[in-house]
Formats: sequence, C-alpha cells, structure tokens
Amino acid sequence: MVKSEPLSSPSREARDGFYASRQETIMNEPEELPYFDSPQVTNLSHADVQSVHAELVRMHQADAETVTADEVELVQSAAGNIKANHVNARQSGLAMVNAGEVLVQGGATGFIQAEKASVSGYTGAVVAGSAEVHHSMVGYVAGKDVHVEDSRTVLLLARNINGNVTTLLDTRSALIAGLVGGLFAGIMLLLGRMLFGRK
Repeated sequence: MVKSEPLSSPSREARDGFYASRQETIMNEPEELPYFDSPQVTNLSHADVQSVHAELVRMHQADAETVTADEVELVQSAAGNIKANHVNARQSGLAMVNAGEVLVQGGATGFIQAEKASVSGYTGAVVAGSAEVHHSMVGYVAGKDVHVEDSRTVLLLARNINGNVTTLLDTRSALIAGLVGGLFAGIMLLLGRMLFGRK
C-alpha cells in the first residue's frame, strides 16, 4: 500500500517523483502470501496466507496453503495441506488432511488420513483406523472399524461395518471390477500388438 502525503506538505513537489517511482516498483513486484510461524496461537480471520506453523491455529473465513499445528480449528475456511494432531473443521474446504483425530462437519474434503475420523458432507477418500461417516457422500472409505449413518459411498473396505450405508462397490465387487478391468486392458493391449505390431 502506498501512503499519500497531505496536499499542504511543503515538500510535496520534491517527493512526487519518489512516490511515483516507489508506487511503480510496488505494483511490479509479485504478490507473495505471508508466512506465519508462531510457537503458541495463531488466529486468522479474513486472510490469505501461504503457510502457518503454530501449536494452535484458528481460522475463520481464511485461506491457507499449508497448516502445521498440534490443533487446528477451521470455520468457513479453506486449506490445502493440514498436518496436525487434532483437526476440527466446520463448513470448510480441505484438500489433504493428515492427523490423529479429524472432525469435519459439512463442507468438502479431498483426502483424510487419520487414526480416528468423523466426517459429514462431501469427502473424496477417508483412510482411518476408526471412521464415522454421517449424512455424507464419500468416494472411498477404508478402516478397521467403520460406522456409517445415512451415507453413500462408492467403495467401502472395512473389517467391522456398522450402520446404514449405500455402497456402489463392496470388497467383492471391487475385486471383480479390478480383475475384469485388468483382463479387458490386457486383451486390448494384446490386440493392439497383433494389429499394429506387424510390418
């Protein structure tokens, strides 16, 4: 931001050239997002940052590319990559989360890897030791213990499954689909070599 001088300043004419060149320099520099490194608590509101590192990170209507913390709380925010022990997100967009415990309420999440995960909303994939899926659309769920309530998944792999779930592919169907897909790809490759491999 360029500060303007008052019109009554006696040296205004002498400084016009300096401020014009300074303004041109600032406008030509690429915009870089700030980096926050705090050992304690970082609160972000209505801000866009590149990287945040702290023990506790709270975000409200903020965006961050990378968040590394012991605990992360997000409300109506977005984050690209989160590494934390505890993540609590409400109505937020998350690309990738790697955490001990994850609680996502609403919003959209790309990939979650955690010891314990509880999600609602739209999620691409959840890989967890214990997973709870509530009123969600999830592409892929894998875990030892999975509890599902009124949700839809494309593929569900679990040792123990509890609840009400609509799955497009279960473990057996996924195995059959993989075998059929591999067989079809092998046949097409063989036909391609037979037809176009001869001179």
